Amino acid sequence: MQLYNTLSAEEREKLIDEAGLDRITLSFYRYAKIEDPKRFRDELFVKWNSLDVLGRIYVAKEGINAQLSLPAVSLEEFRSFLDSYPFLKDIRLNIAVEQDNKSFLKLTIKVREKIVSDGLDDDTFDPSNYGIHLNADEFNQLMEEPDAIVIDMRNYYESEIGHFTNAVTPEVKTFRESLPIIYDQLATHKEDKKILMYCTGGIRCEKASAYFKHRGFKQVYQLEGGIINYAHQIKSLGLASKFVGKNFVFDNRLGERITEDVIAHCHQCGKPCDTHTNCENDACHKLFIQCDDCAEEMKGCCCSSCKEALSV
Repeated sequence: MQLYNTLSAEEREKLIDEAGLDRITLSFYRYAKIEDPKRFRDELFVKWNSLDVLGRIYVAKEGINAQLSLPAVSLEEFRSFLDSYPFLKDIRLNIAVEQDNKSFLKLTIKVREKIVSDGLDDDTFDPSNYGIHLNADEFNQLMEEPDAIVIDMRNYYESEIGHFTNAVTPEVKTFRESLPIIYDQLATHKEDKKILMYCTGGIRCEKASAYFKHRGFKQVYQLEGGIINYAHQIKSLGLASKFVGKNFVFDNRLGERITEDVIAHCHQCGKPCDTHTNCENDACHKLFIQCDDCAEEMKGCCCSSCKEALSV
């Protein structure tokens, strides 16, 4: 039985166009003990392939981390399938703020050592002992308290285009880098400060909040459902957004606009811009911010060398 993707991105785009169906982009995660990740992975692939699910999914003995899209007409069947697994029953699905039928163009489900690489080697650490979950209104209110410290658990290229006001935004490239750096910054505040964490959809904060509790912090909180859920809640409840700019996402969209604020700048000319792109030179493929004018002048490349290589 075929348990892997065989179509090219171009072939998949054509099929999506021909199907003419609206697709929903969503994400979810769950820390749980999975005895046989390989078997679980194969079960997911068989069912989700039949539902035309596309996306990037990681499975490990510690749980599942899924970012995907599927036809809107298949959403209820998809939910029912998840509910057939006790540890996934009634799980919250983070529906994307901005939809795009081509956010994903293949189905990839991989078995990994961990669903979030953390660099930790500590058998006593329990990621299920996480911090207190806060909804959007609670998070907004707690941010205003003088003993609160707001921590962005994402990477620098994510916080560059959008973040909560007055948040600590570490200059890190990976989640595993952020844990020791943030711990060192906050080590003297284990007792006297409220630590408020946030990330894209909640999965990194779930592990980070558990880690900080494990290291002795007494008041640890996390934004439930991350920025994605926050954006939906402030809209439905009519709350003021304390997040400004765009939320970086790990699919072909590379970002969802939360507010109209543009807080970043083009990496080439310095104009206000918050549009990420990947260098058109496949030998480079660097992620960077580029305005429309520079994209035209540089042919979507990050530097003159890549532009020249593209024309060869």
